[in-house]
Amino acid sequence: MESTQKVTDASSTSLLLTSGASGRVNALLSLRALKRLVMLINAIILFLLVPFKVRKQRCSSSASSMAAMVEKPKDEKQEMIICHRKAQVQRVSSPVSHRRSINMAVLDDHDVVTRRTLSIKRVTQDDDSRSVREFFLFVTSRGETLFTQSWTPVSIKIKGLVVLLHGLNEHSGRYSDFAKKLNANGYKVYGMDWIGHGGSDGLHGYVHSLDEAVNDLKAFLEKVFTENPGLPCFCFGHSTGGAIVLKAVLDPKIETRIEGVVLTSPAVGVQPSHPIFGLLAPIFSFLLPKYQFSAANKNGMTVSRDPEALAAKYSDPLVYTGSIRVRTGSEILRISAYLQQNMSKLTVPFLVLHGSADAVTDPEASKRLYEEAASTDKSIKLYDGLLHDLLFEPEREAIAKDIIEWLNSRIPV
Repeated sequence: MESTQKVTDASSTSLLLTSGASGRVNALLSLRALKRLVMLINAIILFLLVPFKVRKQRCSSSASSMAAMVEKPKDEKQEMIICHRKAQVQRVSSPVSHRRSINMAVLDDHDVVTRRTLSIKRVTQDDDSRSVREFFLFVTSRGETLFTQSWTPVSIKIKGLVVLLHGLNEHSGRYSDFAKKLNANGYKVYGMDWIGHGGSDGLHGYVHSLDEAVNDLKAFLEKVFTENPGLPCFCFGHSTGGAIVLKAVLDPKIETRIEGVVLTSPAVGVQPSHPIFGLLAPIFSFLLPKYQFSAANKNGMTVSRDPEALAAKYSDPLVYTGSIRVRTGSEILRISAYLQQNMSKLTVPFLVLHGSADAVTDPEASKRLYEEAASTDKSIKLYDGLLHDLLFEPEREAIAKDIIEWLNSRIPV
């Protein structure tokens, strides 16, 4: 195990809640943002109360009108005209709201089509003679469509499977080079763009429920098991993708069918800088789930020491680079809290890797995972001075080699 060094920036009170994409939940994690949240809460309360007051007044006036009509039922035609006119008045604002919803839905659908088209194009134009790359559209139990892909070695016998889950705001195609390294060592690789990411359905970068992503992974794993009977299967997860993998393998039905798990920079120790933010996050995620905090960083986090890797990431249209949304941040806090409470229940073999200079997820949390997990087969490797996106660091070749050696040693003979 390499030496580790805890890197702390005393001048920063923010804790990043992304998997290397640009969004930071600074708005959940600073005093200035707290004041803004309180002001926004007051505005929301007023906004919610006003319609009730107006409705009460309308109900009162309607009751008065009804009473007048009861007292004067002599003109039925007049009553019918009044009701008809009232119905027309009530419908005046509805088409406007409906058109707005339709317009937003059309924009979202257009964005999904654009992202999916690009995802498919990248797969079909990949002409590497050593690997066969294919895509599949996987429909979830909710009726949403996920973009998935696979990399299959051409001339090497397949000895195992790796199901790969990317981090927040990125997509499975970013790991194509790593998947081909796995192909060269006899592993068929599957990748799934979880909801709101890459070529999958959903508002780009928005996560309504990470539990849905966990269930989608479980269903996708069942598909992989069915297509490849008898082959040992491993899971790989990066950052938030690692958190999703961990929660999935805590399910005994999945755990018994997985040979092992590899985690890079897993999001298992995310905490707000002040307890009040943890209390407010669920409230705001319910009231304004898609609200984007302007305080979030839009310039792209330094998640790698390789300038070319950074430039490639943040110029990729399939990588979400906007401000993080309230619900997304809340969901990350929620799954992180769940994993911290259930680390001791983990029994599947695992390898966790983390950079000591990671400013996105906490390497100390990976150490706690290693110490507290009940797994009898567990390994940890901490890389001194490395950042969040380990497979895009200058040392990526050595890191990939560490992963492949771990996988090879656990393939049943």
